[in-house]
Amino acid sequence: MACPEFGEATTATEVANAFSEQIKGKNVLLVGASPNSLGEHIVLAISRHSPSLLILASRTASKINTVISSIHAITPNCPVKSLTLDLSSQSTIRKAAKEIETLTSKLDIIINNAALNVPDYETTTEGIEMHFGTNHIGLFLLTNLLLPNILLAASQSAIPGGTRIINLTSAGHRLSPIRFSDFNFLKKYEELPEEEKPPMGLPKALMDPEVAYSPFVAYGQSKTGNILFSVSLIERLKDRGVKSFSVHPGSIWTGLARNLDEQGQALIKATGKVWKSGDQGAATAMVAAFDPKINDMPGGYLADCQFAPAAKHATDPKIADRLWSLSEELVGEKFDMGRK
Repeated sequence: MACPEFGEATTATEVANAFSEQIKGKNVLLVGASPNSLGEHIVLAISRHSPSLLILASRTASKINTVISSIHAITPNCPVKSLTLDLSSQSTIRKAAKEIETLTSKLDIIINNAALNVPDYETTTEGIEMHFGTNHIGLFLLTNLLLPNILLAASQSAIPGGTRIINLTSAGHRLSPIRFSDFNFLKKYEELPEEEKPPMGLPKALMDPEVAYSPFVAYGQSKTGNILFSVSLIERLKDRGVKSFSVHPGSIWTGLARNLDEQGQALIKATGKVWKSGDQGAATAMVAAFDPKINDMPGGYLADCQFAPAAKHATDPKIADRLWSLSEELVGEKFDMGRK
């Protein structure tokens, strides 16, 4: 189990202070960094404890530079590199992966924090529904392209389980399983197989059964994908010294809701019983990335800095395998987990 003294109100700053030795000397890639975001709070906490290298990847260079300025205001000598990355374009992802490989040959920690939430139906460059194509498929592709860097770090680490891939998810994963027959959201509720339907009783504002597309359910599908991705990584990398955990940060008001209309923002606000500060919201990701007490844990889903149950549709290894195959199909490449 994770450190029992950590919980709902714990901050990333406190976690980083506790695991300073685990952060020191690490090469860390954070995907998704903008001002006042969860990603910014994560890297600010890490930067105080002498990482060997921080790499920040996000969509907008000016926003990354603002985060870097915040880091250097606290720790002027922290080594930070940055690159722009559009997770809705697979060609851009492939270009970014090559750029990261020029910055470092090894990555000790990948924190996949990037996500979007859009109110209207959009697709990626490749024609995949935007939430699924960006929040899951984009991160699936980037992480697999960087797997040799992760495996090199693991092979050089004296501590098995200290090399990790962290996937930020959400309690919103409970809104939808993976719709294998309709990941692009073209079918209405009644047209879906039973195992692909959202849970019964959702309010019409979240899901109208007469309308094929719901941005909230689509977001939920992508967040289920994040958890299943960690399930697959754990199974495929269990003998390679790499761990993967999925993390629900809790309710934090960040830029993720910036694209929602007034009704959408009101729905989001109504979902949180306890609203966390950014530093508190970043804490669980820090536990997942650096807590040495979970080196021997077989993966899992964390919330409030502790392991927690996720929905069954997000933890079934057979569903995870099926999603892995679909994801490979959608990126046009099979991955052998770094084996030569």
